[in-house]
Amino acid sequence: MTLTEAATAFTALFVVIDPIGLAPIFIAMTAGMSPRQRRAIAVRACVIAIGLLVAFALLGESILNFLGISMPAFRIAGGLLLFLTALEMLFEKRQPKREGRAEEPTSDPSVFPLALPLIAGPGAIATMILLTDGASPLGAAQAIGVMVAVIAVVFAFFLLATPIERMLGATGTNVVTRLLGMLLAALSVQFVLDGIGTLLGW
Repeated sequence: MTLTEAATAFTALFVVIDPIGLAPIFIAMTAGMSPRQRRAIAVRACVIAIGLLVAFALLGESILNFLGISMPAFRIAGGLLLFLTALEMLFEKRQPKREGRAEEPTSDPSVFPLALPLIAGPGAIATMILLTDGASPLGAAQAIGVMVAVIAVVFAFFLLATPIERMLGATGTNVVTRLLGMLLAALSVQFVLDGIGTLLGW
């Protein structure tokens, strides 16, 4: 992989994964958590996402084919799951339940939806499959290295969550959470439409 090819791969993955866009979503999903809790969630989410993308880079579409799952179906499923998360953000169902349950620990979003499908989403998986398809072992390793670099940028943005939330305050965070819930709902619908469009050949 030449320097130009590496830069192209980095740009493609950066656009697909969108570290800048993920940062406010991370803030909304970890609202009220301590910096230590946020850091732990960020580490888990990024490590799991790297593991998933490496698996797809090495095994490619054979994983989905083995399970009888097409990429369009994967997109549709990811969209539907994201839509459920968006509804929780819009209606504040991510907050602790009432009736004596306020002291229960907040659910951990590191695996779902942060690692999958927000970081290692259908677009990122498809991009890794394309980057490593027919590549030599060295080329595949270089593509994986580029992917790790992009997720390192994601992790860096996640670490900024606490100062950003402090700047926004409680009201600002609540407004951002609702707004991002709406945007996440739109993104999930787009995932579904993309999957249906590919299936129908649009």
